[in-house]
Amino acid sequence: MDNGCHCSADRDRLSNPILFNILSRMDNSKPSRGNFNYNSAPHRCNCELRRTVCLRRPVEICKEASGVLVKTVQFMKNLPAFNQLPPNDQFSLLKSCWAPLFILGLAQEHVDFEVTDTPADSMLKKILLNRQKSPEMEREQPTIAGVSKLKSCLKKFWSLDLSPKEYAYLKGTTIFNPDVPDLKAALFVEGLQQEAQHALSEVVQLIQPGNQERFARILLASSVLQSITPSLITELFFRPVIGEADLLELLVDMLFCR
Repeated sequence: MDNGCHCSADRDRLSNPILFNILSRMDNSKPSRGNFNYNSAPHRCNCELRRTVCLRRPVEICKEASGVLVKTVQFMKNLPAFNQLPPNDQFSLLKSCWAPLFILGLAQEHVDFEVTDTPADSMLKKILLNRQKSPEMEREQPTIAGVSKLKSCLKKFWSLDLSPKEYAYLKGTTIFNPDVPDLKAALFVEGLQQEAQHALSEVVQLIQPGNQERFARILLASSVLQSITPSLITELFFRPVIGEADLLELLVDMLFCR
């Protein structure tokens, strides 16, 4: 079995030798710009980006992540405006925003982490997985690409060095998202988001008067939050803790338990 990188092989199969020879002759007819060799140009290997990973210190990091998740749900429960929404709207907003809110919590708590390669499955496990469909095979596994996007997002927020009030109002703009489908109180939610954005803008001006770019930079950093999938967050930080349980069901229990 060949477990090596197939990027080069794919590139060779797609290449056209006739076209390559024509282009080579065209290049040779042009003035020389040095001894640049196309075949020696660096390229990013997609196999590397798809490599699955897991936490390097799962016990410690999962404990910190669980604490952040509890604070995230408590933040939502303590918002009077959120509690005024219909239960179905509360569920829809929870489903849509828990992952972005959690990432903001990681940033605010300065939770840093490292990953390592996922341990290779034993031959027996591979045989068993081939014989029966496993829930583990259906779930999105954390990859280098996904983790890199998450860590880049966290670094952006750390570089902004947001105050607690800035984080609070930014979370408000994230929770009250009128673009979530099938909201019964969409107009009310839109108004709440506008109020949160206005409050965030005022706080930014109080903290750094005259800094016209800071508010835009905060919103730009927050725009990346939705691109990080809830499944990546679940598998990386919580699967080692909850096993086969559904994290969204646990969040619903936490939110609506009075």
